[in-house]
Amino acid sequence: MERVPGVRGVLIDIDGVLTVSWQPLPGAVEALERLRGLGLPLALLTNTTSRTRASIARTLADAGFAVGADDILTAPAATAAYLAGHCPGARCLLLNSGDIAEDLAGVALAGEGEDPDVVVVGGAGPEFGYRALNEVFGHLQRGARLVAMHRNLYWRTDAGLQLDSGAFLLGLERAAGVGAEVVGKPSGAFFAAALARLGIGASEALMVGDDVEADVLAAQRQGITGVLVRTGKFQPESLRRADGEPDRVVDSFADVPGLLGPARP
Repeated sequence: MERVPGVRGVLIDIDGVLTVSWQPLPGAVEALERLRGLGLPLALLTNTTSRTRASIARTLADAGFAVGADDILTAPAATAAYLAGHCPGARCLLLNSGDIAEDLAGVALAGEGEDPDVVVVGGAGPEFGYRALNEVFGHLQRGARLVAMHRNLYWRTDAGLQLDSGAFLLGLERAAGVGAEVVGKPSGAFFAAALARLGIGASEALMVGDDVEADVLAAQRQGITGVLVRTGKFQPESLRRADGEPDRVVDSFADVPGLLGPARP
């Protein structure tokens, strides 16, 4: 396997790369240990919007991964920082499945019956019914900004592929004639925040993901080397339809240390 030279830090998607439905994929725990052993700083990037950083860290630790909350950058945490910088003091309506209040510290939520300045769309779930989506549509027509934590169309669970909020986001944008401000992957700002956390430049980083567009090609557009794994939401047809080619394609995260360190004896 051809090595990737000059890598000083690794960015890793969680869902579909390290785990599926929070259960570790074969060889993932050991591969993360090998990367740690190479002395490479790591950042786990996730568009997961149903859990806080602390909750994710506990779940991964229970599954055997040696990670803490400081290793994780979530779309909700990035959204809170984005709102603070771009919409200070804005009243926000949150449409999301899961409790992420801890990672949204400082975000002012609009009260019942109050028109929000910003609609924030997180991850899809039962909350994304007609009444909620139509309410959001009304706010957008009245001038509210649309901020999305991500625009993933689907993700993989142990029950198969599940629809995500990107599918609803496309409809809202088209119906209201607005464009969403996307904060998580594939936003360049999300990758920049991860690089800053590791203290490295884009050319010194490797991004590992199962989504060819949002994870891998988005990272490559920022100058980061991209590695696509054939696990999680990976589908051959998605790779064929992609807007570009990944720098590397491997079977799973278990293969990633072989791209960076000496071969095993």
